[in-house]
Amino acid sequence: MDKIGIKDIALRANVSTATVSYVLNGTRNVRPKTKERVMKVIEELNYRPNDIAKSLKSKRTNTIGVIAEDITVFNVPEIIDGINEYAEQNDMHILLTNLRLQKRVGYNYTDTDNYRQHAQDAVSNLLSKQVEGIIYIGVHTRDLSGLVNTYDKPIVYTYCYAQHACSIQYNDEQASYDAIKYLVSKGHSRIAIISGLMDSLPSRLRFNGYFKALTDYQLEFDPQFIKVGDWGLDSGYQLAYELIQLPDPPTAILIMNDLMAAGALKAAAAMGISIPEDLSIIGFDNREFSNYLSPRITTMDLPLHDMGILSMKALTNLIRGEEQPLDMIPLCHLVERESVSEPRKST
Repeated sequence: MDKIGIKDIALRANVSTATVSYVLNGTRNVRPKTKERVMKVIEELNYRPNDIAKSLKSKRTNTIGVIAEDITVFNVPEIIDGINEYAEQNDMHILLTNLRLQKRVGYNYTDTDNYRQHAQDAVSNLLSKQVEGIIYIGVHTRDLSGLVNTYDKPIVYTYCYAQHACSIQYNDEQASYDAIKYLVSKGHSRIAIISGLMDSLPSRLRFNGYFKALTDYQLEFDPQFIKVGDWGLDSGYQLAYELIQLPDPPTAILIMNDLMAAGALKAAAAMGISIPEDLSIIGFDNREFSNYLSPRITTMDLPLHDMGILSMKALTNLIRGEEQPLDMIPLCHLVERESVSEPRKST
């Protein structure tokens, strides 16, 4: 069937095309009976206005482009859900592009030359569809300065950042600090940490929070309690094993992601260490599986949904030429489960 247009509606309703336009846009009063006749024809023909054509007059499309580096990575879907929620509440439209970086480059995200063209092609494609701005969702927090050219269209980065551009991040340092504060409140004073790779910004910020909390609570800083993992389950297993074997082991470990925390649980089980009676563990990210392990992992929940909403608010402000608020840094929240208790009393 040929595409239905205003002329078809006018012909069927026996009115001028101008009258149909007035009814569609509400720009002039039309007699009730005439309006009713036009609306009935619109419904019969299942006509949908061309939003892009309408936008030519208003110079607004209410359409936002979203580039996800990989929608299969755990943090991305919840951010997108926040973006969609804001869009629905504010009569906006989303065009989503998935770069599929996990399959294209694996974990080699620092080598931007490997995927620069894919990212720029996504930007160009979205700009051709008249988006008013773009949100770029990273799978790993890192500097993406110079990756893409948006030709003066506003862009907001989330779960990543670029110099001289708006970005939405959660507060890694505060999250780590809060985790240690919680362990201290349970009576722990010998607290170890298993970090991710130290070329990672989240690792560095979380370590800063750990060190600041030790300082503020006047706890001993023991270099033997600092272990650097690679975010994987096996490294969590190996490093927890090493910590447990120390002559005077820690009573608690802050682990920088739930996958390494799962490895630590396996190590404890293999060594006959009871969690949390002999050793308390806190993870990071609140991955779905963390609620199904035994024991269920106490973890820091990332405000991913809020980041999606805040990204849309920030982009909307940029589009309108408004200043960005200074407090758009959502906080992580502790999810208390079964892997933390008071330390066992010495006998």
